[in-house]
Amino acid sequence: CLALCVPCLVRGSCLPQSTQQQSRHLSCTVTDTVTMKFNPRVSRSRRKSRKAHFSAPSHLRQKIMSAALSKELREQHHVRSMPIRKGDYVRLVRGDTKNHGDEGEVQTVYRKKYVIHVERIQRDKANGAPVPINIHPSNVVITKLASYKDRKAILARKDRSKKDKGKIVESELD
Repeated sequence: CLALCVPCLVRGSCLPQSTQQQSRHLSCTVTDTVTMKFNPRVSRSRRKSRKAHFSAPSHLRQKIMSAALSKELREQHHVRSMPIRKGDYVRLVRGDTKNHGDEGEVQTVYRKKYVIHVERIQRDKANGAPVPINIHPSNVVITKLASYKDRKAILARKDRSKKDKGKIVESELD
C-alpha cells in the first residue's frame, strides 16, 4: 500500500507482493498517520484522562482550577494565568451568567466540584432563598489578585519577562 496505516504496521503486512494483496490494503489512506506520544507516563485515552481529572487530589485540583489574568495584570506581572483563590476579584467573560454581574469577589473555591462562587452572582430558589451559581474558573478573568505570601513567590517564578532565562553567560563560567 502507498501509505502505512497503524493496523498494517502492527501486523507488519504492509508490503504486498501482488496486485491481489494490494487491493486488500485499499483501506490504507494518506490521512492515517501514526502520532507519537512524547510522555510515556501520560495516557491519550479519553477514559483514563477523565478518570484522572475527576479523581484528582486536592493539590492538583487547585492547579487545574486556574484562570487567566486580565490584560493589566498580565502586563504588570508577565504571567498569563494563576490558580484562583478566595479573595480574588474576577470578571465573568463566558457562559450564561456573564450578564448577571460583571465583576465580583470570589467567595468560595469549591475544589470538589471544580467551581467557584462569586459574590452577587446568585439566583433565587423556589422558596425565595438566594443560592450562589456555580462558575467554572475557565469562564472568568482575574482582575485583582488577593495578596498572599506564597503568591508573590509563584509570580516571581512564573515571570516570563526574564531575559536569557536559563542561559549560561561566559562570565559565569570563570
